[in-house]
Amino acid sequence: MSNIVILVGSMRKNGNTSRLAQSFAEGAANNNVEIVSVADYEVNPCLGCNSCFTREGNQCFQKDDMVQIYEKLRKADIVVIASPVYFYGISSQLKAVVDRLHTPMRNMFHIKKLGLILVGAAELPNLFDPILMQYQMVLDFFKLESIGNVLVRGVKDIGDIENSSALEEAYELGASI
Repeated sequence: MSNIVILVGSMRKNGNTSRLAQSFAEGAANNNVEIVSVADYEVNPCLGCNSCFTREGNQCFQKDDMVQIYEKLRKADIVVIASPVYFYGISSQLKAVVDRLHTPMRNMFHIKKLGLILVGAAELPNLFDPILMQYQMVLDFFKLESIGNVLVRGVKDIGDIENSSALEEAYELGASI
């Protein structure tokens, strides 16, 4: 049994990204799964000051909700990044969370595997390429194993996901854990 944290980068509650994350969680029901929606947390961007490298416990000097997310990630074996695609990148709110992992505190995490769920409105064949490149670089740098990904094009308005096979694909990815 794995401890899975799904970081959902959409600010839309019950939107397409959230539905995919929920479907993944349902498939992974034999594990401990927690969905962490950035819409529920106030996380400031990383300032690049590197004070976390010298502060006790590697704590960031910013007092925001990232402390709660660090605690959830500390317990995780697997992290799944789920995000809508905005201008060929993950959402800015999710990017703030990811950037705040630029801290030595991450060395205390036990994350071994990473997954990716992306939803984009465009149909472009290379829509996900920039994010996939970053994803691969993170896998390589931290020596993580990929559990796979679900990449969905042509999904824009809330509910559009219901008309695709992506929910089943997300469920199956979760069930494969």
